[in-house]
Amino acid sequence: MRRRRLHTTDTDPRRPQGVLRTTKRQDSTDAPALLGLLTAQNNLATSYATLGRLDEALRLRREVYSGRLRHNGEEHDATLVAANNYALNLTRLNRFEEAKALFRRTIPVVRRVLGDDHRLTLRMRSNYAEALYEDAGATLDDLREAVTTLEETERIARRVFGGEHPHTEFMESELQNARAALAARETPSGSS
Repeated sequence: MRRRRLHTTDTDPRRPQGVLRTTKRQDSTDAPALLGLLTAQNNLATSYATLGRLDEALRLRREVYSGRLRHNGEEHDATLVAANNYALNLTRLNRFEEAKALFRRTIPVVRRVLGDDHRLTLRMRSNYAEALYEDAGATLDDLREAVTTLEETERIARRVFGGEHPHTEFMESELQNARAALAARETPSGSS
């Protein structure tokens, strides 16, 4: 198999997509190259998200998730991480229905494959709860589901990681936010 050489313009740090475009032209059956491409795309998506370029990050997250799904299958841990990243990016862009749909498809898989005590399972469930309570169109049932989900994940995180662990503290913070959203909705405006 013949590989394309990268030109100097493809390694220009101002144009990181150039490297990805050149790499994509390789034979798709070359598994190490594909996995390297998916890793590079994921890293670039993380950089874009950090810079606030969420639309660009989303495009890459979608490609990484689709690639992992095709290459590794839905039960592979890398696919589950990619699904979580993609759905979280959707949440950050206020595309809550899409995020919730992806979480609802993926959470049963992550629970079955990794178990309820796994860090990724806990994180994915808390991210799903965030998509529920952050949605301005959330129903009372959505908000209650968010609180219930976070109560469960916080309790598991406390048992598995301990009360001082950053994962547990994150779950506690999310639970407080969900409870506040529920309380704000349950309390009629103008009441004290």
